[in-house]
Amino acid sequence: MSEQILTQCTVGGAVFVHVKDGVITRIRPIVFNESDAPSWTIDARGKKFSPFRKVALNPYVVPERSRIYSDKRIRYPQKRVDFNPHGERNPQNRGKSGYERISWDEALDTVAGEIKRIRDTYGPAAITASTSSHHNWGLLFYKMGPFGRFFNMLGYTTLFDNCDSWEGWLWGAVHAWGYHWKLGVTDNVDMLQDALKNAEMMVFWANDPHATAGNYCGQESVIWRMWLRELGIKMIFIDPWCNYTAATLGDKWLAPRPSTDAAMAEAIAYIWIKEGTYDKWFVENRTVGFDEFKKQILGEKDGTPRTPGWAAEITGVPAHDITALAREWASKRTMLGCGAMYGVGGACRQAYATEWTRLMVYLIAMQGLGKPGVNVWGSASMGPPVDLSFQFPGYSSVGWDTFGLVAKKAAANSVTQRDYRLLLPESVTNPPVSWIGEGFCGESIEQQFKPYTCPEKGTNGADIRMLYRHGGSYISTMTDTSRFVKMYQSPNLEFAVNQDCWWQSETPFADIILPACTNFERSDISEWAAPGGYGAAAIGHNHRIVVYQKKCIEPLWESRSDYDIYTELADRLGFKEEYTEGNGEEDWIKKIYEISSMPKIMSYMDFKERGYYVVPPPGEDYKPTVSNRWYYEGRPCDVPDPTNPRFGKKGLGTYSGKIEFVSQSLQQHFPDDEERPPLARYIPSWEGYDSELAEKYPLQLISSHLRYSFHTHHENKSPWLDEIPGNRIIKDGYAWWPMRIHPSDAQARSIKHDDIVKMYNDRGAVLGIARLTERVRPGVVHSFQSSAKYDPLEPGNPESIDKGGCVNLLTPARMISRNVPGMASNTCLVEIARWKGTS
Repeated sequence: MSEQILTQCTVGGAVFVHVKDGVITRIRPIVFNESDAPSWTIDARGKKFSPFRKVALNPYVVPERSRIYSDKRIRYPQKRVDFNPHGERNPQNRGKSGYERISWDEALDTVAGEIKRIRDTYGPAAITASTSSHHNWGLLFYKMGPFGRFFNMLGYTTLFDNCDSWEGWLWGAVHAWGYHWKLGVTDNVDMLQDALKNAEMMVFWANDPHATAGNYCGQESVIWRMWLRELGIKMIFIDPWCNYTAATLGDKWLAPRPSTDAAMAEAIAYIWIKEGTYDKWFVENRTVGFDEFKKQILGEKDGTPRTPGWAAEITGVPAHDITALAREWASKRTMLGCGAMYGVGGACRQAYATEWTRLMVYLIAMQGLGKPGVNVWGSASMGPPVDLSFQFPGYSSVGWDTFGLVAKKAAANSVTQRDYRLLLPESVTNPPVSWIGEGFCGESIEQQFKPYTCPEKGTNGADIRMLYRHGGSYISTMTDTSRFVKMYQSPNLEFAVNQDCWWQSETPFADIILPACTNFERSDISEWAAPGGYGAAAIGHNHRIVVYQKKCIEPLWESRSDYDIYTELADRLGFKEEYTEGNGEEDWIKKIYEISSMPKIMSYMDFKERGYYVVPPPGEDYKPTVSNRWYYEGRPCDVPDPTNPRFGKKGLGTYSGKIEFVSQSLQQHFPDDEERPPLARYIPSWEGYDSELAEKYPLQLISSHLRYSFHTHHENKSPWLDEIPGNRIIKDGYAWWPMRIHPSDAQARSIKHDDIVKMYNDRGAVLGIARLTERVRPGVVHSFQSSAKYDPLEPGNPESIDKGGCVNLLTPARMISRNVPGMASNTCLVEIARWKGTS
């Protein structure tokens, strides 16, 4: 058979796939040809800037072929050897037992039978199910499609996701500037040309766009930051470690102690207030509550002026550096690189992170949010001049049933009980659990104040007895994740299913394992990097590209598509017709195509033949609608975001319609909350450098997002990634997880470069390989989160030392603050020692 070149799309970029004799031989980025739409050009300061005529893939997409054919693929349906649905279940052996191969019929019959039994015995609320954060790309057959439609039709306890990437922004910044529909971060429309034309400086705070902006958008925006450098725009980085972007582009690196960023922000405000270098007109006309903030900063409220000297004692950043930054920031039109999609920052996942995010809003307000060259521009990685009038839906456009966009009847969950992802282990092992807020509170500010308890009181509630896990792993991505091992081994959890393409860290804890195929083994349709919903109008790549995701090969081994698996289960449970409405994969794809702008461009058959479509850039008459410019100028909002309830109206989404230094929503709902007061301030961390625990564990661990994977979906599935020193270091035949430590801290512990070390605290112990570097400040250890290799020395023992690098075994389960149910993974004290191979 001659070679075929087909189109597909991944989370990290749109690709051409070479297939010969039913085997994928090569995967490469889509390169545009002369028939594709032209690229945009920005004229700025006497220079012209245009992007490359191809997709710039994320590094983790490059070895995609090896991931598809990985030896970590789940090949067949399997059953735990000591699990008997009609007898002894032996939950205590989850994570220890082996598996036996079974037929698809036995696997599906067992799963359907257990669903029926648990529903009949305890009620539908006894079943919960969960997906990973992101998975195999596609609009229809992504996690919100087959999974969401099936379980909403079945009826189950919805497991609220915590807003793990946004935490401090959602629970904090929302109360300063609104933007609840963006989960607390601002939109970033037409920001690139504003920065190239008007900005004089960039401050990247807790931000590494070279590593994290590419999670969805590949490496498309790297060249933008090189253009900033070409134009002489100064770049300042504030981060406890000199991250990848800082190391390559930074003019100055300031390294505060973890969890002290808010103190540094207050000191910057102090200089501006004392020297009168803030935008007084904007503060007077576009904000409320500034006088109270001014009193706090000057020490009139508590006797402690927030001077640079005061902040230096807390942060470890010299007072003269804080002063110099404040003065230069005030003297230049400055973009703040945090607080937008792909730029939310590690500082928003720490104790009292709500204070830092609100202080970021305060600072940018003091310099005139929305004036030319002054804005919050997440990672300098969003907002190219693209045509936002072209319509194509995203997976988050309609909630948890993507098929509902075109179905005759969307699925609706009949169960009112809710559980919370961060509390799932406790809701199984030690119910009840209670919390405040819905997790992804994108509909209103008030969602943040609604209390929940699981199990729900009354006849509609039930203890959780069954967990259906769809893709990914909470072991290594959630905090204090040995809790999940204990959950699986609890007799309260009577049945556990794992449906995935690969053996993940969580897979060996299931009773039944169902092998799913990858998106390269089924068809789909999508616009690259376009989630819709909370991510509507969030463009971080150079060209909008709609892709027909052509099935490239048959499902490998005995794997099946998620849609096929859920269709088979729906058939056994009696609602197949309602689930499918008679549609196969191709039928759903065509229906989605018809509701987009694509039929105006070409027929569906022509699109399938071509494989992709590049949306043309705006025409010469295009008028940019820079985010927040409308607010600065006092006009109705004109940023074309279909999810924005403020579109066409004046004012922000706060109670007052203005930026609030003193939050009216917090004053109304939690006026006496000292851990998230109405007026933001620095609050010492409950597990920080000066806490009592620091005497026992004197090092602060920060665990930022990966550069060479996306959560657990690529790491540990391709040997190529093991060979990248920034990802793993191979020593004595084992691929170790790097732990970066300052040479002075290493010397005090007799640790040498490339020593195997044990990092530990009261929550657990993890092995890794020491990398001595001055790119971390003294007292800090840096190690990426989301190692996908959970490799305990004693499999199935939740107290075992892990060899694979799952540093989230060490991070605290404690939430950001009393009324804020967000993870604080960057608040973590540890000790580190050379590993001698015993304990």
